[in-house]
Amino acid sequence: MKWRLQEGRGEAVYQIGVEDNGMLVGLSEEDMRASLKTLHKLAEKVGADITVLREREVDYDSDVPRKIAEVLIRKVPDDQQFLDLRVAVLGNVDSGKSTLLGVLTQGELDNGRGRARLNLFRHLHEIQTGRTSSISFEILGFNSKGEVVNYSESRTAEEICESASKMITFIDLAGHHKYLKTTIFGLTSYCPDFAMLVVSANTGIAGTTREHLGLAMALKVPIFIVISKVDLCTRATVERTVRQLERVLKQPGCNKVPMVIGSNDDAVTAAQQFAQSPNITPIFTLSSVSGESLDLLKVFFNIIPPLSNSKAQEELMQQLTEFQVDEIYTVPEVGTVVGGTLYSGICREGDHLVVGPTDSGQFHKLTIGSIQRNRSACRVLRAGQAATLALGNFDRSLLRKGMVMVSPEMDPTICWMFEAEIVLLFHAKTFHKGFQVTVHIGNVRQTATVEAVYGKEELRTGEKAVVLFKFIKHPEYLKVGAKLLFREGVTKGIGHVTKLQPVAQGKMFFKKYAYM
Repeated sequence: MKWRLQEGRGEAVYQIGVEDNGMLVGLSEEDMRASLKTLHKLAEKVGADITVLREREVDYDSDVPRKIAEVLIRKVPDDQQFLDLRVAVLGNVDSGKSTLLGVLTQGELDNGRGRARLNLFRHLHEIQTGRTSSISFEILGFNSKGEVVNYSESRTAEEICESASKMITFIDLAGHHKYLKTTIFGLTSYCPDFAMLVVSANTGIAGTTREHLGLAMALKVPIFIVISKVDLCTRATVERTVRQLERVLKQPGCNKVPMVIGSNDDAVTAAQQFAQSPNITPIFTLSSVSGESLDLLKVFFNIIPPLSNSKAQEELMQQLTEFQVDEIYTVPEVGTVVGGTLYSGICREGDHLVVGPTDSGQFHKLTIGSIQRNRSACRVLRAGQAATLALGNFDRSLLRKGMVMVSPEMDPTICWMFEAEIVLLFHAKTFHKGFQVTVHIGNVRQTATVEAVYGKEELRTGEKAVVLFKFIKHPEYLKVGAKLLFREGVTKGIGHVTKLQPVAQGKMFFKKYAYM
């Protein structure tokens, strides 16, 4: 059991009454009770909790009714506060993304006029228009018994972190086309485990829905779909929207297997299948006003396992520290604070790191003050976790989004020019040398010019090529193999970085800062 929990990063599902070859034999009532009792004892020994997910009777040649059961065993790893999953929320404008998150995280239903989403907005203009324009984070916890822990019963974020053994961090992105660059930034820099595409039942696939679906698939983020606002329309309309989605998902470009969730059983199956094969796409139909089928979504979130296994996680933790800077704040009495994701290594309070590259390609030394994760203090940050770090009196004007904080031993490769193998997804005319596009690579977002298209004069929609790009404002820290998205007006393309042309190392030097 210890090994299974370690493999599943703290979670394992046991099936009782199933033979090794997968045959459903089932156990009598008495045997089932004894088996569950034994599991309880095992789980107690390793300090885990146990929840029965579902029970079912099986037809087996005997007079006594026989049952099989599925049991979820969860134990938070010793070196962690809780299991952590990041879910990006996508969908067209007005499809009910923020409202759904408000209902899940606040624990009370919406009034049909957007009351639930008010706590998620970060700016006054968002409250006035009802449209998200920035990236906001919301948390939903589950305790070890699988019960929801959220802001209801007037809990604070710290209390949720303390009592939850599994945390889902929702990254609420903007639906409006005008804020597409913010949405792409959220998807590329925050490395979500899953994406939840919200579709409104009454409008169906409209606006940016297809685009968001395409973005998630280009970045290889597993996706599941929620059809919201089912209280507004008839059953027939909902079914039409479901059929429309199924049609899009089965298209050659998607090759997904849609799976409509209608019962608790479906939700449990979907959560297990979804993690194993990326082609399965669960579809939930729910309402944030009447609360219909919301429980099924909660069951799904409770069971869904993390994607990467413990081995990959350990390998990343043994590398040198690398923190991607996604947001920069100034907090009174704390000083400069940066938010972002630790890509590799381990980061502790008091660590000395270097941050860069600046416009001239330099790196500055700094010391980390305190670390906060999900609004509560945290001593150690591990690879793959998102957090905010306080940098004390470090000059904010030296920082920008897209920088990295790395350990001084690392020799970071920074470059003005890089080569990438790209596929042009859509372009009105031809794509050629001298063309300018906005490039997104991880947390880097900058305009670059096309310096050369190798082997071809120009590119048309759907064609592949290796292209040399050059940043126009400042050099960036890049890695070979990083996924790349670029856009300019209606032009869109995806690809990956194949070769870097590093800046001459002689020019690089570190600037020192006196600490208070």
